[in-house]
Amino acid sequence: MSRMRLESAWKAAGATMLKKQSTETPDCIVVDLGMRSACTQIAQLRDTFPQVDIVVFGPHFDADAFQAAKQAGATEVAAKGSIVERVSRRFPK
Repeated sequence: MSRMRLESAWKAAGATMLKKQSTETPDCIVVDLGMRSACTQIAQLRDTFPQVDIVVFGPHFDADAFQAAKQAGATEVAAKGSIVERVSRRFPK
């Protein structure tokens, strides 16, 4: 699922997508585990935003990668196919 499809689904559910340069504190951060240095980025985000949920997704279930993401500070990990639902249920109704 492409980033544009993810953003479109979340915007339709009422989310506002922040840019990386935004000075606002996000309600939730989503990280693609397939991204280079994902665990390093998760750890940096956790340091910057200690109270914000960090939801991580990968292309398929990978127990080792998911465990590394959790150790880096991810709140929740999910397979790519369920990420839209996992994040959408965090939005206020």
